[in-house]
Amino acid sequence: MNSSHSSHSSEHTEPGRSAKKRPSEISLPGTRRFALHSAEGRQYEILLSLPENDPPPQGYPVIYLLDGHALFATVFEAERAQSRRAEKTGVASSVIVGIGYPSGLPFSPERHFDYTLPVPVENLPASRDGQPWPEHGGADLFLEFIETVLKPRIESELPIDRGRQTLMGHSFGGLFTLHTLFTRPGAFRTYIAGSPSLHWAHPQIGLEEEAFGAALQARSRTLNLLIALGELEDDSRFRMVNNGRMLAERLEKLRDCGLNVQFRLFEGENHGSTLPSLVSPALRMAVL
Repeated sequence: MNSSHSSHSSEHTEPGRSAKKRPSEISLPGTRRFALHSAEGRQYEILLSLPENDPPPQGYPVIYLLDGHALFATVFEAERAQSRRAEKTGVASSVIVGIGYPSGLPFSPERHFDYTLPVPVENLPASRDGQPWPEHGGADLFLEFIETVLKPRIESELPIDRGRQTLMGHSFGGLFTLHTLFTRPGAFRTYIAGSPSLHWAHPQIGLEEEAFGAALQARSRTLNLLIALGELEDDSRFRMVNNGRMLAERLEKLRDCGLNVQFRLFEGENHGSTLPSLVSPALRMAVL
C-alpha cells in the first residue's frame, strides 16, 4: 500500500563490485494509510481505498474491516475486479476501510481487548497454553472509537452513503460484529460475522441477542446479516458451526421484522481458510 513514509537500508559492496539493486515494494494503487487514536489513547492504523469511479448521488457504500492487515488487500482487490462488471457480479464500487494496528500484523494482540465483551474470567474457556487470558472486555470502547472518531474522519474525506455501511469481522471480529448488531443495530446496515467466537461471550452475548430480538419486534428496521463458517470448524471443541447455525435459525424468526439473515458453510474450509471464501459473498451482501 502507498505510505507517507518509506525506509531504505544501504548495502555495503566490495571494491569493484556494483551495488545490488533492491527490488521495489509492491503497492496497491488507489489506497493509503494513516494513524488514528481513540479517546483513551489507543493507536490504530487505518487502511483506506479511494474508488476510481465517481460517487453515486447518495455517496459510496463503505465496508469497515476488522483485522485490517489480514483482510484489506484481499477485499480491496476482489472489490476492484468485480465492481467493473457490477451488472454481472452484483458488487458495486465501495470504499474499503481496514482497521489495523501499528504492528502491521494480520492479527495483532491488541484485538483481544478491542473485540471482546467484559465476560467474567470464570466464564471464559480454558486457554490453549494454560496461561491467563490477556486483558479483555474493550468492545464498547472500540465501538465508540469507530462511531465517534473513525467514521467522521472517513466521511470528512469521501462522500459516504450512511444507509449502506457494512461491518465485517472474523473469529473475535465476528463476535464483535454480532455484539455491534445486537447492541447498536443502527450503526451499520449489513453485518458480516465470519466464524464468530460465540463460545467466548457467555452469558452476555445471549442476553444481548434476546434484547435485540425484543427491540426489533417493537421497531422493525432493514438489516442484513451473514454468518459464515468453514465445515471443518465443526471439529473444534467449541462447536463453532453448531453455535453459528443455531444462532442463524433463532434470528431467522426476525425476518418479518426486517432482518435478512443468511448462513453459509464453506466446504473443506477451516477456521483460517474461511476468510478468503467469505469475501465475495460479503461484497455482494454489502450493497443490498
